[in-house]
Amino acid sequence: MAPKKEVLIVVGSESDRERVAAAFKALDEAGVGYEFVVSSAHRNPDQTSELAKNARKNGYRVVIAAAGLAAALPGFMASLTDLPVIGLPLEVGPLAGVDALYATVQVPPGCPVGTVGIGNAKNAALLAVRILKA
Repeated sequence: MAPKKEVLIVVGSESDRERVAAAFKALDEAGVGYEFVVSSAHRNPDQTSELAKNARKNGYRVVIAAAGLAAALPGFMASLTDLPVIGLPLEVGPLAGVDALYATVQVPPGCPVGTVGIGNAKNAALLAVRILKA
């Protein structure tokens, strides 16, 4: 039987799948179930809003939101759910993810986002595992 999907991994573009693949592996190794969803805060705001608002109801306990460039997705998710949100800045664009890192750690008060290093999908997954075990 597959493990219950407790971690929601959200990215804004299908092209980000390979950038978060290390999270899949780490969660698989830990025996933690997850779901991978492509939903953009910019291109699909209504869909992404519903995803965030219904995350707890759908059985998730932690959200990993990965984004590059302006990196709105982690803060967007955190503004609409009371679940822990882990922001994963992705190494893309001319600033190689530094802009995404700044955007993720500078989310306004009231929308807490725990942030891992640029491109560090493995640490995002390991942090999610630790949150689940707490």
